[in-house]
Amino acid sequence: MAGGQDDQERSEDPTQKRLDEALQRGDVVKSQEVSTWFIIAGATLVLMTFSGAMSAGLTVSMRGLIANSYAIKMDGRDLISLMDKLGIEVIAAIALPLLVLVVAAVAGNVLQHRPVWSAEGLKPKLSKISPAAGFGRLFSKQALANFIKGLLKLTLIGGIMTALLWPARFRLEGLVDTDPSQLMPFARSLSLDMLGAVVAALALIAAADYLFQYRQWFERQKMSFQEIKEEFKQPEGDPMIKGKIKQIRLMRSKKRMMAAVPTASVIITNPTHFAVALKYDREMPAPVCVAKGVDALALKIREVAGEHDIPIVENPPLARALHGAVEIDQEIPSEHYQAVAEVIGYVMRLNRTFARGR
Repeated sequence: MAGGQDDQERSEDPTQKRLDEALQRGDVVKSQEVSTWFIIAGATLVLMTFSGAMSAGLTVSMRGLIANSYAIKMDGRDLISLMDKLGIEVIAAIALPLLVLVVAAVAGNVLQHRPVWSAEGLKPKLSKISPAAGFGRLFSKQALANFIKGLLKLTLIGGIMTALLWPARFRLEGLVDTDPSQLMPFARSLSLDMLGAVVAALALIAAADYLFQYRQWFERQKMSFQEIKEEFKQPEGDPMIKGKIKQIRLMRSKKRMMAAVPTASVIITNPTHFAVALKYDREMPAPVCVAKGVDALALKIREVAGEHDIPIVENPPLARALHGAVEIDQEIPSEHYQAVAEVIGYVMRLNRTFARGR
């Protein structure tokens, strides 16, 4: 019963096949904060790079229009020609900046995931109009994260605006008497300062939100062990899935092995590399290996043994021989009976001496 319940828990990392299927469904990592950051950063770049050229081009056009306004004919055909000319000049002035903004908007999505063409999101679903599902979304982790993000952005941007505008408050009051030719440079400089600070602050929020969205997406893709086994049974026999199942089995075997260490009678070690845990009582025909490992795993076996007061005996030749000759839950080979018997006898004598001392 417990094993079946464990199989149904989505506790295993997804296979590549599961990730590919999610992409085909249009289920991808998407952070709106990242897209917003790219657009604001693009707008800042446009203001820094193209604002001078845009204003100069439009100023020349408008100055000529105003200076020769008396000579402009307002007939139908002439007015249409004038509007066409002005439209072309305006488009020429803002075309490149608009292209930069479009590239920034596209980059904000493409850098998060490769392009996806899926009609899955257009299919009608009852969950989209279900009051219960809507109530669940309202109080979900995503809704809480959005609420926290909103408060954080409001606090950060409000603080940035206050820090930048408060020192310039007296100068802002005096702008009503300032020459119009000086307004644009001041407004541009102040706008760039504010946008630069906002871009820096939103970069932190965007990075944190992307990590959160990725974690949420990855948790949605997780699989139960039963699902992984079902994929393994498919005809193509994906080697990545086979490797995943093998990895899961090894991990579970390791957990069971470490859980058996406290039941051992003795741990035979090579101090730096090998550890073999043996269990023996008088009703057993021969000692049984309940755990073994090398390097880091051997160190972990020794740590667990120390926590449970399991005797540890250093015998490098015997530790190496047993590690190569016996598998988990198997009796030791007969050729090692005498050496192991000497170790277990030593441990038993040690226990008796310790018991008499107590």
